[in-house]
Amino acid sequence: MSVVTNTTTIGAIDAPSRRNTELMMMVFAVAISVFAYANVGLAMDGKLPSGMFGYGAGLVLLGGVAHLVVRKFARYADPLLLPLATLLNGLGLVLIWRLDQSERLIRRAEFLYGSYSPDAPKQLLYSAVGVAFFAAVLVVLKDHRILQRYTYISMAAALVLLVIPMFFPAVNGAKIWISVGSFTIQPGEFAKILIAIFFSGYLMVKRDALALASRRFMGLYLPRGRDLGPIITIWALSILILVFETDLGTSLLFFGLFVIMLYVATERTSWIVFGLLMSAAGAVGVASFEHHVQERVTAWLDPFGKATMAQSDQIAQSLMSFGSGGTIGTGLGQGNSDLIMFAANADFILSTVGEELGLAGMMAVLLIYGLIIERGIRTALAARDPFGKLLAAGLSGAFAIQVFVVAGGVMGLIPLSGMTMPFLAYGGSSVLANWALIGILIRISDTARRPAPAPAPSTDAEMTQVVRP
Repeated sequence: MSVVTNTTTIGAIDAPSRRNTELMMMVFAVAISVFAYANVGLAMDGKLPSGMFGYGAGLVLLGGVAHLVVRKFARYADPLLLPLATLLNGLGLVLIWRLDQSERLIRRAEFLYGSYSPDAPKQLLYSAVGVAFFAAVLVVLKDHRILQRYTYISMAAALVLLVIPMFFPAVNGAKIWISVGSFTIQPGEFAKILIAIFFSGYLMVKRDALALASRRFMGLYLPRGRDLGPIITIWALSILILVFETDLGTSLLFFGLFVIMLYVATERTSWIVFGLLMSAAGAVGVASFEHHVQERVTAWLDPFGKATMAQSDQIAQSLMSFGSGGTIGTGLGQGNSDLIMFAANADFILSTVGEELGLAGMMAVLLIYGLIIERGIRTALAARDPFGKLLAAGLSGAFAIQVFVVAGGVMGLIPLSGMTMPFLAYGGSSVLANWALIGILIRISDTARRPAPAPAPSTDAEMTQVVRP
């Protein structure tokens, strides 16, 4: 007797997309931002601000559009990256609007420029364009591995963006801006993404050669002489940027990013040691003859000195803001961080956080940044291809370096760099570039978390003949 049995192939179990989790977190992020906006109005005027509902509607619209784009084009992406970025962007808008209400800043602007223009509406516009950039990345970039084709083009474009500011006038001692009439852009913010793409493509091909060691010395694997070529070239470029543009922040970001990605690609601790030694040597060498860098080092070493206070009392005012904030802060809208005057809503916006939200609020904000970095590293670990791993690690590393450099400068840990705090500070270039960065990370995470397709059914398995006696 024979029995014919039909068997079918079981497909892959569909993994949860976590989009509903992302939606709930987005609601939470928008609610916190709107609550903070209302808190500032009540503290300063005793009533809800007149633009609260317009601000809330605008933030809901931006967050909703971003979420729908992710739900449509990156279904399996990390559910926390977008809400965290939205929360920082929303809190940044609140802090900028709070500083816009300062009478001291209004009088200073009227004295210097003859009129006053609030920055919060412009920042909201920049945020809208940033979300459009974010959506464009997810819609156009179907697969992050396409970027590998443009490895050397990305490097050429990044160098062009870094060199162009040399031909424009310096702003506050640094040539980091391209200014055409009323239009200004900081190309270094976009160059960091292009540099990360180049490093990812380059190191994916060269990592085996760079991982080779000629000898072991004091527990470190020393790379061969010819393998030092790339790191020496990048070191020289970062020094040239610092010399010709006096841009300490971009130089640290540029060189630090390459050292981090070298370590990720080769797992050689010696690269980090060499990187730290070379960066220290370059910084000491440049500081010995570059006047602008010397001023920043002097302000860092002695922020309350007479010479420092005469040139710029920003560092001293920033440190006093952190000190007066205490543990829980003075409350939103009730601090005096506007005494910093210039760049109070840009480089020094963390001073407002430290004074009005205190140590607790400052740690919360830094924790949000830390979570973005952690999710980026988690994405790098989950990526299935080496290019995606390196790119996610590089973008997360660039984001981490920028946060450290800005926060360290404002708190007096390191000299000021002139960079802006991602999402939080005022500046169109920073907002646009960082939204694009989040978009690329979400695209990589979608590819990494997407379930593998079900195997094609085998014709031999469709019909099995079972013979029983």
